[in-house]
Amino acid sequence: MRPVPRLPYLDLAMSESHNVLTLENEATVAEAAAEIFIATALAAVEVRGRFVCALAGGSTPRKLYSMLALPEFSSRVPWEDCFLFFGDERCVPKDHPDSNFRMAVEALFHKVPVVGTQVHRIQGELSNPGRAAHFYEQALKELFPDEPFPRFDLILLGIGEDGHTASLFPGTDALLETERWVVANYVATLSDWRITLTLPVINAARQILFMATGIQKARIVSEAFGDAEHDEVLPAEQVVPQNGAREVLLDRRAATLMG
Repeated sequence: MRPVPRLPYLDLAMSESHNVLTLENEATVAEAAAEIFIATALAAVEVRGRFVCALAGGSTPRKLYSMLALPEFSSRVPWEDCFLFFGDERCVPKDHPDSNFRMAVEALFHKVPVVGTQVHRIQGELSNPGRAAHFYEQALKELFPDEPFPRFDLILLGIGEDGHTASLFPGTDALLETERWVVANYVATLSDWRITLTLPVINAARQILFMATGIQKARIVSEAFGDAEHDEVLPAEQVVPQNGAREVLLDRRAATLMG
């Protein structure tokens, strides 16, 4: 496995803007994430007139999206000013069961007042993943013209049992990218391509929100966000915003080994 270069901002000391919070269960994690989503959206719209968010795939984010679709939460979101992107996508059609976009449509988009121009999906069905990555980068550049990297108001992330986040997997080429915004990333362990935001884009965000639940995540959570010793730098560990906040929401099972 190739070593991952340590970028200068990865040596930043952890501060009060980098918090790990343990909650009771998956439902309370989803509720806390919904409150953070709403508060961040309202603040962004008040200051900049829009809220730009990158969504995540997975079962825990799905619970968040289902909660945001409930009237008591949905009524508080300034949907008309939201621009919703995705942190990554599988190379599948938009209606495929594995599609992050399809999951978000079913859990959220069909239940809240967002229109097509507010939702930007990755074209995972294209035969050339590199072209899909290029088209997605161009869509971002239309919203963030003349910027070295886009500045998302919020990026939602999970963490895999191997330490990957978005589709930044250990030992993959995407971890070495320092200029591109979106790349096609071949994942040898899956024998498949993924399309993902790059680390410089993720670390340019104003706020990053990790969510992890379940006992199966306990070991990797303790390595990525705690003090557990491990040999290599995990992709999730490299998510350290340069000028923003990072929140990690865990349920008690995922936090079992955090000490």
